[in-house]
Amino acid sequence: MKKNILYVLTGILGLIVILLMGGTMLKKPQDENKLETIKVSEVTHSIFYAPFYVAMENGYFKEAGIDIDLLLVSGSDNVASSVLSKDTDVGLAGPESACYVYLGGEKDYLQVFAGLTKRDGQFILSRDTKEFKWEDLKGKEILIGRSTGMPGLSFFKALENEGINKDEVNINTAIEFGELSGAFLGGEGDFVNLFEPLASKLEANGNGYVVTSVGASSEDFPYTAFYARKSYIEENKKLLTNFTKAINKGLAFTLENSSTDVAKVIANQFSDTSINDLTTMIERYKNADVWLKSPYVEEEFFNTLTDLLKDNNLIDKTVYYEDLVNNLYE
Repeated sequence: MKKNILYVLTGILGLIVILLMGGTMLKKPQDENKLETIKVSEVTHSIFYAPFYVAMENGYFKEAGIDIDLLLVSGSDNVASSVLSKDTDVGLAGPESACYVYLGGEKDYLQVFAGLTKRDGQFILSRDTKEFKWEDLKGKEILIGRSTGMPGLSFFKALENEGINKDEVNINTAIEFGELSGAFLGGEGDFVNLFEPLASKLEANGNGYVVTSVGASSEDFPYTAFYARKSYIEENKKLLTNFTKAINKGLAFTLENSSTDVAKVIANQFSDTSINDLTTMIERYKNADVWLKSPYVEEEFFNTLTDLLKDNNLIDKTVYYEDLVNNLYE
């Protein structure tokens, strides 16, 4: 009789342990073996995209059942091509390329489903002085990359806002985006526009001086966003909604925490950069107010971009917000 009671108690205890273990398992993040992979092509690997890397390093994507396969693809046109060709699922680049694709007649065109940055993240580097006025660009050569991409377009807007006619500046648009720092180091140009960490690295090595932020003199518009093919969004709406929630968490963490705390989180993404240097770069971006408060892309915000494209004769037809933007964050 006592043995029977012992067996019953042992069984009950075992059941309790199993239930407790099951409850614990339910609270754990998604099993990594069950994560769905999203291939993301980014136009540059920059501290400018800190909230995205925070979402990766803090495990926000894994919590949402997502594994990020990140690929560097220099040039927004190349990012768009990688998404259209299905080499990658999601592009992180300027959404102007989505406008070009749409007006080019592509049936399975690109749609923006989440925003990341709202302002230019470039800094102007000078060769010989830290003292700078925008008038100093007159008659000088500055390397800016392609004229049809967001860095070039934003720079043109900054010149306009600072009262500088772009015809008064020798603007070099012949050098590919990924080769700007190398060209400047090779002796081309009096000034160059660069993102972090390249800007600070050149400065630290005595190859130039960071003199001002382009974004501070430009305008707010969806500078960098996440986009995918229309069909991919339709077929993976829940997955991309979870992706967007992870981005929102990354934005919140970046905005709400100190630059040092953010630097420590994303240090793995920039292993050759010290925490102190990362902190300085993040602080520069915080001061320039480059990040969105949420991934939601407002209509008026998007229309500022299309107006900029029209003003620079890069599109000649209206691109409608409801066609190009499919917000997955409410």
